[in-house]
Amino acid sequence: MPPLTIAKSILSRPWVQRVMRPMADKYADLAGYRKLGLVADDLIAEENDIVQEALKRLPPKVAYDRMFRMRRAVQCSIAHSLLPKEEQTTPEQDIGYLSPYIAEIENEIAERNELDSLTKRK
Repeated sequence: MPPLTIAKSILSRPWVQRVMRPMADKYADLAGYRKLGLVADDLIAEENDIVQEALKRLPPKVAYDRMFRMRRAVQCSIAHSLLPKEEQTTPEQDIGYLSPYIAEIENEIAERNELDSLTKRK
């Protein structure tokens, strides 16, 4: 079963969500990116045309905050240290800022492909 199908089946059942939520929170905590001040969308690989376009569409403040988090995380990595507890990202702050733009661009591409494939009826 593909991961996307698993995610959709979990999200469609509230009782499964209640069971999986503590495990998902623990996994995100163990991943360690929050201890460096990053959010989940900071981990999305940039080597994709869709992600590059999404980054261009970010508002200036959001783009600046992203670069600040990335540079601070690199400095922590170089120094082999973690941020102080008060500067670490909390689960409430770990909100996707790039994913909506990526979904919007993917929908635009799908719509463009659909319109390009239309044929004229005889």
